[in-house]
Amino acid sequence: MTIEHRDLLKLTLASASLIWYAFLWSLGVLGCIAAYGLDTNLYENLESTFTQEYPNYEIFFCVDDEDDQALNVVRDLMTKYPTVNAHIAIRNGATVGVNPKVNNLMTAYHQTAHDILWVLDSNVMVDPGTLARSVDILNPPPDAPNPPRRRIGVVHHVPYAWVTKHSSGSRVEEAFLNTNHAKMYIAINTVAVDSCVVGKSCLYRKSDLDRVDGSLKPIPNADNGGCQPGERGLAAFGRFLAEDNMIAGALWHELGLRHDLSCDVAKNAVGNMSLMDYVARRIRWVRVRKRMVLAATLAEPFTESVLAGVLASVGLRYLTGISSWLFIPVHFGVWLFVDMDVFASLAGHPVPANMRWQFLAAWAARELIALPIWFMAIVGNEVEWRGKRYEVMENGEVRRVGEGPRGITGWFMRWGRKTTDYYEPLETQE
Repeated sequence: MTIEHRDLLKLTLASASLIWYAFLWSLGVLGCIAAYGLDTNLYENLESTFTQEYPNYEIFFCVDDEDDQALNVVRDLMTKYPTVNAHIAIRNGATVGVNPKVNNLMTAYHQTAHDILWVLDSNVMVDPGTLARSVDILNPPPDAPNPPRRRIGVVHHVPYAWVTKHSSGSRVEEAFLNTNHAKMYIAINTVAVDSCVVGKSCLYRKSDLDRVDGSLKPIPNADNGGCQPGERGLAAFGRFLAEDNMIAGALWHELGLRHDLSCDVAKNAVGNMSLMDYVARRIRWVRVRKRMVLAATLAEPFTESVLAGVLASVGLRYLTGISSWLFIPVHFGVWLFVDMDVFASLAGHPVPANMRWQFLAAWAARELIALPIWFMAIVGNEVEWRGKRYEVMENGEVRRVGEGPRGITGWFMRWGRKTTDYYEPLETQE
């Protein structure tokens, strides 16, 4: 390679790093701007479904068996709110796939009287007006201004973490979900070039779900009521670990429906999570995403503050001579400022003064360990969820494998293993 060619390559790489950096900032700022306007323990979470300001709805509390410890809380709430049409739906061993959440939901899915389904995790608390506002988005009135070009198929809510037990992992999870994750999640959904849904709180129509199968293949006559051949509906998604993302993707790609975010947040209670729990959880979902959206997962490290900042500083130094020691502190300072602004938009207030240093430490830890976690996750395909091990297949499906994860990532999973999952202990469907 000649000197001229080397210089041209360096110039191209330096320019590309700055162009990517500018694009990444534009996406982050978009998420920050769009976050404005968002509203701000088991008993309180489940009670929030009883207090919805909506005239006609029913609640199904979906559990695995009659010995579920949450049923005592459910029965207390049903006694407290006798006028609310609430039911207990027990799985009793019925299985449609490897996903336990889908298995738990199937009894209620067959018993629902209404077409609109609202699937909520049990650690989610919602505002009393959330259901009404979400239904208005899913079914806009005929005279609504600026009607959507495509019919809305999914209404979802931004997850907002609130810590109930102040451990290292729960603090890092809070810092991640309420800053970087929320910023990118809102920005991607604002751009809306593809499906991107976290299923903590989602509304969709059963009549739409009954037409799709998770193949993501467009239905030729979808606008005229066409459907996929073979197994369809919720049962068809029991083969996926990330059934929420696959359902949203199926409605998007198979039926041509779009998604929309409500102005509400899904308040997620985070329990006593250790740092190893956090690492194992992130490894699990990176591996799931890798099998579902490989290109986006491979690009993920370049969206993080550390790698993006380093690459931009090298490119800027080559093109302009500006020292990296000057650029890097400014980069992280502005990045932190935007993330703190996103947190304030979600919470309705800044980080409390008495918790500010703990939050900043958790934020810094999250930024520093993001790349090592990604490297550990990208080299394997096995994940652990609720004490069971699965292999994630090429199309996003999973299959059960033998007990006990192996390798270096298995060490993290073993140390991070608990008897409960902090985000899906019980599923609720309205």
